[in-house]
Parts: sequence; structure tokens; C-alpha cells
Amino acid sequence: MPVTVVAGAQFGSEGKGKVALFLAQHQQATIVIRVGGSNSGHTAYGSDGRRHVFRHLPTAALLQDTLCVLGPGSYIDAEVLRQDMERIDFSPDRLAIDPHAMVITDEHKSKERSANLRARIGSTASGTGAAVMDRVSRSNAVHWVSDDPYAARFVRPTRPMIRAALDRGERVLIEGTQGFGLSNLLSRHYPFVTSRDTTAAAFVAEAGLSPVDVDNIVLVARAFPIRVSGNSGPLPFETDWRTIGGNCGRPHLSELSSVTKWVRRVARFDPAIVKEAIDANAATHLVLNHVDYFRQTVAASTLPSSWEVTVASFEASIGRTFNWIGTSPSQLVSRSDIQNSICSDAQQPQENGRTRHQKRTYLESP
Repeated sequence: MPVTVVAGAQFGSEGKGKVALFLAQHQQATIVIRVGGSNSGHTAYGSDGRRHVFRHLPTAALLQDTLCVLGPGSYIDAEVLRQDMERIDFSPDRLAIDPHAMVITDEHKSKERSANLRARIGSTASGTGAAVMDRVSRSNAVHWVSDDPYAARFVRPTRPMIRAALDRGERVLIEGTQGFGLSNLLSRHYPFVTSRDTTAAAFVAEAGLSPVDVDNIVLVARAFPIRVSGNSGPLPFETDWRTIGGNCGRPHLSELSSVTKWVRRVARFDPAIVKEAIDANAATHLVLNHVDYFRQTVAASTLPSSWEVTVASFEASIGRTFNWIGTSPSQLVSRSDIQNSICSDAQQPQENGRTRHQKRTYLESP
């Protein structure tokens, strides 16, 4: 059953959107599922070089022949969805929302503002957590997606169509949200977490699928992990953008959160959380993004020797090799091609070590 899951290894913003778009295209996925709520944004670059940030649509919405699904475990802000779709003139017939998805209401947002979640734990206060609480409490206040005039037009049972695609041997991709360090179940930093679990297993459940459907779990990390600004929880090896920008020759380097637009906190690479995420997700493949923060950007299909040494030290610290390296906001390069200096075939997926019960997977070389 060919399902790929993309998950985050740190505290979110690892570049999952870029990776999901890359994999959807190269694996020729016919269905891409986005899970979770509107509390995180995913960024990807289209073929025209334009930057797009989505909060509900999967980044594969930028492809022309992919069906985009918001599964039964989704929490939908109809206005955010509308903005996502209008921004890229997205065709309505390419979207399916499961009838079990919930709607985020103004009341949910008001509850989170009243609880002062932004100041207390760095929450985006999107209303996703309050909607999750209503669902878990079996509240009569729950609004299903069919109750919303805008979102209702996209409602159709998604499990049968996904199952039919899998039975035909088609590739399905699940684009997870946030990162392992924000898991409500597994993070060491509770209560500085999100309202849901953020592992591959949870994403599969929210998509309405079975664990046995999955053959690839792609875990995405970044060379310099971030957390949202404010009192958002521990961030080991924290530094600042001035230091990182000065070291790479980009004095004005910084990042803003895609939802709140606040300047993110930033740190140096912490192998401990990445190792935990690898273990919890049983990751089959690894990606390292933002290595261009090491030094001024160079040719995207190669790594300077100083970058290579740093990446190798990261790999030694986690006991695994990265399959792809993100050398720019839009570029992924195969690790083996970097090692062999083969630039002409820089985007072909390569094999990584498998656990003893994993069979050959779609991402491995022929």
C-alpha cells in the first residue's frame, strides 16, 4: 500500500511543505492529504519561482493533476481555506474535504484569545486547539464542515476514494504539520506544545488510513531549529539571527512565523530531539534543510567542503545519513550526489538504511 508520510523532526517550520511538494511530484502522487488545522503554514515555490504559503491546502496544490484532501481529522477555518484557494486560482474540483472534518469558529478563536495562549505558551491562537477540545468533549457546539456554506461545497467521503487509489497502486502522500517537539503526547516540553500529536502515526490516523498502508516515513529537520517568538518553551542551544546572519554573510537574515508574522527564535542543531523523532516515527528517510545558513549561498547542486564537514558531523551525532539536503528555499539535492559530485542527476531519490522489517520502498533506487 503506497503511502508516504512527511513529518517534522523539531519544533515545526522544518521545510515540510517544500519536501512534500518535491516528493508528490517525483513519486507522481495522485492524492495528497493535509492534516491538522490552520495553526501552521507550509511554504513552497512554484515552477515560476513564486513563493506560496498555505495553511490548509497541501503544497501539492501547485501541481496540476493532484487531488488535494483534507481528511476526517482536519479542523477547517473556512476563510483561511478560501484565501488559500483564491491565491492560486485553485480549481474546486481538485479539493475533497471529509464530512468528519470540523469547522473552526469565531468562538474557538475567542476562547484561545481569552485564555491568553499567545503570551502563556506562544500559541498562534488560531482556534484549532479550542476546536479539538470541543471535539474531544463531545460538545453540542461542534460544527462539522458541512455546516459551513463555503466549505460544504467540497465535502465528499474521502476514505473510499483514497482506498480505491491505493488498491490501484497509486501513490498517496500525507503532509504532516508542525514538529515532533510540539507533540501533545511525546514532547518533553509540555505544556509548551500543540493540541495534537505530531508524529507520522497520528497523521495517518487523521487521514483516515491504516498504519499498514505506509511504506515511507520522511522526517524533515533543519540545520538551525526554530520556535515561535515569546514564551514558547525550551530551545536548546538557542542563539540569535544576528549571529547566524553574520556567520553566513547575510547580516539581515531572519525568519517570521507564517501565521503570526513574529520573528522566530532560532538555535543551533540539537541532535537529541532529532534522534527522538527518528525513533518515535521509525523514519525511513531523512531531509536536512537550511544548510545555506552555514555560508553565503553557492551553486545549489553542490556543497562547499566546510558545509560537507558540518553535515557529516550532524549525521554522526544522530547515527543516520540524510537522504536529501536543502541548499536553498526551493532546492533539494540528493546526499549521495553531493558525496559523488554528480550534479546532473541531483534530484533522484536514494536509498537509506531500512529497519529489519521494512521491505523495498518506492523511494529507493531501482
